Amino acid sequence: MAPLGNRLATKVVLLDVEGTTTPVQFVYEVLFPYARDHVREFLLSNPEAARLDVERLKEDHAAERDQNLNPPDWSEEPPGSSLTSVVAYVHWLIDRDRKSTALKSLQGKIWELGYRTGALRSQVYPDVPSALARWRRQGKQIAIFSSGSVLAQKLLFGHTTEGDLTTFIGGYFDTESGPKTAASSYAQIAVRLQVVPSEILFVSDITAELDASESAGLQPMLCVRPGCSQPNSSRYPVIHTFDEILF
Repeated sequence: MAPLGNRLATKVVLLDVEGTTTPVQFVYEVLFPYARDHVREFLLSNPEAARLDVERLKEDHAAERDQNLNPPDWSEEPPGSSLTSVVAYVHWLIDRDRKSTALKSLQGKIWELGYRTGALRSQVYPDVPSALARWRRQGKQIAIFSSGSVLAQKLLFGHTTEGDLTTFIGGYFDTESGPKTAASSYAQIAVRLQVVPSEILFVSDITAELDASESAGLQPMLCVRPGCSQPNSSRYPVIHTFDEILF
């Protein structure tokens, strides 16, 4: 079983999503294509709900253009060109797996319709539901930190093939808290959770995220799921299932 250091000091289990609680394939083969296929329809049917996201996407596009990153053209004229421009830029961002806050916000709203209609049901690894329940019985707080929006996180855990898991989760954090590779993001999360950083166990499959969390004083743990490659070396405790995390 994986060591946790001072187990009695752990008050919060902070979890990454993609590759940690949820198979990477579900994100890339189901969620991303769904958002890509339905973005035009959503923008046409829900212009007010998408208004702020579109404004922020336009700002992001201008910044990327100024950085010579060659995003697709953005045109406001003739009428209808703006919609075409937004769709093309969203597709461009999705294809590059950009962690754009505006993109993630818009994706969450598109997925919400998919979950409501039953077109989407999310997947978690088999050990996740029982682990969440066990940790809550042990008095641990559970929180999520993902590049996906808070809305997307709540939808994912609320509509899994194993049922609604949101009853176990007490906090959700996205890129509004900062990048997942920045120590300041984890420091801010600790403040919002009202615990000291050392009382948070952070579980992720990305070593750069673990490095950032460690710099902020959290307890980092590397999660290597079946079918995922393990780094050649890791100075962090390694688990392959949440059943290995004992308190």
